Amino acid sequence: MQQITQIMDNCQAASSSEASRPPAFKTPSMESPECFDGTQPFKVRSFIQSFQLIFHNDLANFSQDRKKLLYATSFLIGRASKWIKAYLSNLTNKDQSYLFNSWKLFESQLFTLFGDPNEFRKAEAELDSLRMKKVGMYNYTFLISEVWSQELEIGVKDLSSMISGKDFHPGFWINWPAILQELTLFKT
Repeated sequence: MQQITQIMDNCQAASSSEASRPPAFKTPSMESPECFDGTQPFKVRSFIQSFQLIFHNDLANFSQDRKKLLYATSFLIGRASKWIKAYLSNLTNKDQSYLFNSWKLFESQLFTLFGDPNEFRKAEAELDSLRMKKVGMYNYTFLISEVWSQELEIGVKDLSSMISGKDFHPGFWINWPAILQELTLFKT
């Protein structure tokens, strides 16, 4: 009888501990980042960002900077691999300024050594050089709706005949601000 009560107590204890424990959550698997060789500066940012996504997706496994760094350095090849080998020989160093003790320091060093020093200047130049292209049809449609709304507001009867009649020519749209200004003179 004592054995039965003990088994029942064990079952209740096990079920109560399972109830208090949150259900296990499996993080979705993510594609491994591309290896980085240090020869293409424009790839540094995407290399770092791919690891940040992985780390945020699996906080349990990447809770410490050292784990993050060991994982990330396994994707360094070529010039970048040669750079990191000097640090790998001294993994027991506990100094906070040591590269393998700080993910932020690792990111900074990677950008400094292999990143594009003119990244922000290039981005600014690209933004400055942006121009609208081929918006003729948009302008044409917009201008027609603008002219028709002006006609309704102004009450000019012959505007529609001017647009649809023999007096209309493509150059009309070039001068549409002046024409609209003249039409507003009739508005009283």
